[in-house]
Amino acid sequence: MRLPEWTPERKPQPQDLVDAILARRGGTLINLDKALLWSEPLARGWNTYLKAVRSELPTSLKLRELGICTVALLTGAKYEYHHHAPDFLGAGGTQAQLDALNAFVKADPRGIPRDPSLSELETLVIRYAAQMTLDVKVTDEVFDALRQHFNETQIVELTSAIATYNMVARFLVALQVTPES
Repeated sequence: MRLPEWTPERKPQPQDLVDAILARRGGTLINLDKALLWSEPLARGWNTYLKAVRSELPTSLKLRELGICTVALLTGAKYEYHHHAPDFLGAGGTQAQLDALNAFVKADPRGIPRDPSLSELETLVIRYAAQMTLDVKVTDEVFDALRQHFNETQIVELTSAIATYNMVARFLVALQVTPES
C-alpha cells in the first residue's frame, strides 16, 4: 500500500467508528479499512454506505457480485476481485462463470460475452457493468434489455452496486491497497 497502515497510535479515531467497522467486518479490519481510517468522515460515511450496498439491497446478490467482479477485472482492482469472487461463488455463481468473465475481459470487454456457462441475464449484467466502467455511457440496447428483466428499483440497485465498486476500485488501485495475507 502506498500509505502506511493505519493504527490507533498513528491517527486516533473515535472508538464508535472503529467498533462499527469491526462489527460490519466480523471483528477484523481489512486493508481497505486501514486506508479509510486515515479520514474519520470518509471512513464513517463509507462504512454506512457500503453496508447498505453490500447487505441491505434485495436485488440479486449473485448478479450484483457478478457486476462487481466485472468492475474489478476491468479496472485491475485485484483487491476487489480477491474479496468479491468468493462472494459471487457463495451467492450461487460458479467457477466456470468466473473463468468466462475473465476470458471476456481479456478478449473483448466491449463485445458480448459468449459462453455457455453464462445465462442471457448474466451476460447482460456483464455488458452493463462493462459499459458503465469503460465508457460511462450505457447504450439504449443494453438498458432496454435490462428493463425486460428488472423493475426500476432493481435497476437502481444494480446500477448503484456497479457504480459504487467503480469508486472502490479507483480508490484501491490509486493507493495500491493489497489483499490481506
